[in-house]
Amino acid sequence: MLRLGKKLKDDQRMNNRRVKLTLSYDGTNFQGWQIQKTGRTVQGVIEEGLTKMHKHSVRITAAGRTDSGVHASGQVCHFDTNLQIAEPKLKFAVNTFLPDDISILSSVFVNDDFHARYNAKKRVYKYYLCDYFEYNVFNRMYCIPIRTMPNISDLNACVRSLVGIHDYTTFTAAGDKSESRIREIYSAVFYKEGSSTVFRIEGNAFLWKMIRSIVGTALKFAPMEEGPFLFKKVLESKDRKLAGPTAPAKGLFFHKVSYKGKQR
Repeated sequence: MLRLGKKLKDDQRMNNRRVKLTLSYDGTNFQGWQIQKTGRTVQGVIEEGLTKMHKHSVRITAAGRTDSGVHASGQVCHFDTNLQIAEPKLKFAVNTFLPDDISILSSVFVNDDFHARYNAKKRVYKYYLCDYFEYNVFNRMYCIPIRTMPNISDLNACVRSLVGIHDYTTFTAAGDKSESRIREIYSAVFYKEGSSTVFRIEGNAFLWKMIRSIVGTALKFAPMEEGPFLFKKVLESKDRKLAGPTAPAKGLFFHKVSYKGKQR
C-alpha cells in the first residue's frame, strides 16, 4: 500500500506542468495583490478562477506584490496544472474564469524549477503624471494631475543619484519587513510619453512604497536650485522624515519582469 501511494504521488507529480502567466490588471478595485482576510485582491480572484477551472485548489506565486490601487501591465506569476490543455489555448481558458479588470496576456509551459519571484532578474515600474489641465474622466484612475510640472531635466538630475547599489531606507514605508534595505537600481528616468510625464525605474527588487516615495521626493526637490544635491543627501540620510510625500497609488504600474536564462 505504501509503494502504491508513493507511485500515485509520483504519477501525479509527472502529470503536473508549471505554467508562467504574464498578465495585466486595473488595480482600482483591488486591495492589492496579496490575499487578505477581507477585501478583493488580485491573487484571490485569480486563485478563485483557477480553482473553478481545475475543480481543486490552485495557488499562484507572483514576481512581486502590488499595493491597493496599483496597476500592472506586465505582472508575472506561476502555478502548477494537471489539466491536459494545449499551450496556445491555455491563456483563453484562464481568461474565461477571470473578471474584466484582469487579463492574461500570455501563458507558456516552463521548467518545473521556474519561480516567478526568485528567478526574476529585473523588475520595471512606471509612474504616470499628467498636466492638471489634461486630467479627465478617461485618465483619472491612471495618472496623477500636477498643476505645475517640474522641468524633466531637473527631475532627472534628482533621480540620477538613485542608480547603483544603495540602502534605500529613506524611501521605505514604515512597517516594511524586509531584512535588508539594500537594492540595486539599474536605471531611473523621467520622460514624455504623449501628454504624460512618465517615471520609469528598473531594479532587481523594490521596497514597500519605495517608488511612490521616490516620485513624491523628486517632485518636491526638482524645482529647487539645489534640488539634485538635496535629493542625494536625503537618500544618504536613511531618514524617511526628510523625504517628500508618498505619491498616490493610482499612477503606478508594474510594467514588466525579466528573467535569467532560458525558461523551458
